[in-house]
Amino acid sequence: MKRVLRWLLLVAAVLLMAYPLGWMIAVSLRTPNGIGLRYYGEVWNAGPFDRYFLNSLVVAAVVVAGNIVFCTMAAYAFARYRIRGGKLLFFLVLSTIMLPKQVILVPLYISMQRMGLIDSYWALTLPFLVDPFNIFLIRQYLLSIPTDCEEAARIDGAGEFFILFRVVFPMLTPALAVVAIHTCLTNWNSFLFPFILTNSTSMRTLPVGLALLSQGAHSIDWGHLMAGAVISALPVVAAFLVFQRRIIGGLTTGMTK
Repeated sequence: MKRVLRWLLLVAAVLLMAYPLGWMIAVSLRTPNGIGLRYYGEVWNAGPFDRYFLNSLVVAAVVVAGNIVFCTMAAYAFARYRIRGGKLLFFLVLSTIMLPKQVILVPLYISMQRMGLIDSYWALTLPFLVDPFNIFLIRQYLLSIPTDCEEAARIDGAGEFFILFRVVFPMLTPALAVVAIHTCLTNWNSFLFPFILTNSTSMRTLPVGLALLSQGAHSIDWGHLMAGAVISALPVVAAFLVFQRRIIGGLTTGMTK
């Protein structure tokens, strides 16, 4: 009975969480003439939707790559080196997680404007190349890995960068998969910062383009909005299906330390 009850609760939870996705797909397929893909074609051809998609891909790819490299370097330093004031510095890094992102919006905009980076890929990527949560996650995972391989590489004369990128990186694959999907999701769905930091149509990302596209004269065009949302969600869903085992493995390993 306990096992049956557990399965019933899990099925109920899955149905509850899957309902919004099913509703979104149903609305996107329901046209005045019946069920069809009309809204998908109209959304893709209405405005530079392909440009929005490309911008989101470029920004997500650059930010994910930056977080994998720079967060790993910072986490490796915190996990492996005895730095004077290292604990305090790590505490300061973690304390930034508690700050709402909106708090830094105005200073960030002023900084980007003074550097002449507004309405460019630099404004959409540069401030987000390092995430404190990713540093914490990679550091926790590193603490669960013995240092034997690194010490052997040092004895053989390998430098620190060689050890980091050729010895440590392959062992961090589960944690880096979590970093990649977390960063990709956060960046792919970001609306506020791309909306504030861009001015032209050619630099908008998918969330901004969808928000502007869905607004009718007096109401929200739910059919086109849901069709665009389904299109924008497909890459993220595909990435999760590919990396789901690595993501779960990385999260569970990191939480044990």
